[in-house]
Amino acid sequence: MSRKTYKQKKKGAGRFVQLPHWILATEAWSSLKPGPRALYIELKRRYTGSNNGRIRLSHREAATALSVTRNTVGAYFEALIEHGFIHMTQAAHLGPSGIGLTSEWALEEYPTDDLKPARMTFVRWREKQNPRPKNGTPRHDIRDTSCGSGVDSSGTVPNFGT
Repeated sequence: MSRKTYKQKKKGAGRFVQLPHWILATEAWSSLKPGPRALYIELKRRYTGSNNGRIRLSHREAATALSVTRNTVGAYFEALIEHGFIHMTQAAHLGPSGIGLTSEWALEEYPTDDLKPARMTFVRWREKQNPRPKNGTPRHDIRDTSCGSGVDSSGTVPNFGT
């Protein structure tokens, strides 16, 4: 039986990063700045479909991949954690041979390796609103005697014989 030659030439599409529309439509995603979005795409690039909760990405590797400094990447990680897109499953530490091991991350949209369901906290995330004062700034009472203004509790200024 002869082989089908057209199938031998097909290479496939290769790996890709999928960003579903329902994630892009969340308030958490729309409030993210471009830097944390790029970091999230880098974390998703390292997700293989079976390693959620064990995605390794250090600040140094992320800084190199995004062409920014390590200090900047730290703020990107914090923004993704605050918005509920990722969480740390294991912090960076020294291994048994004294070699440092990087942090391990989990994407919140997928279940983790230990069969815990997806958290999806970014769906419930809302922008914090600054509460407004009801009547503006509080004013001092004119009859307040604690400031030593010379006004007694009845509201009259005492006569000192002048």
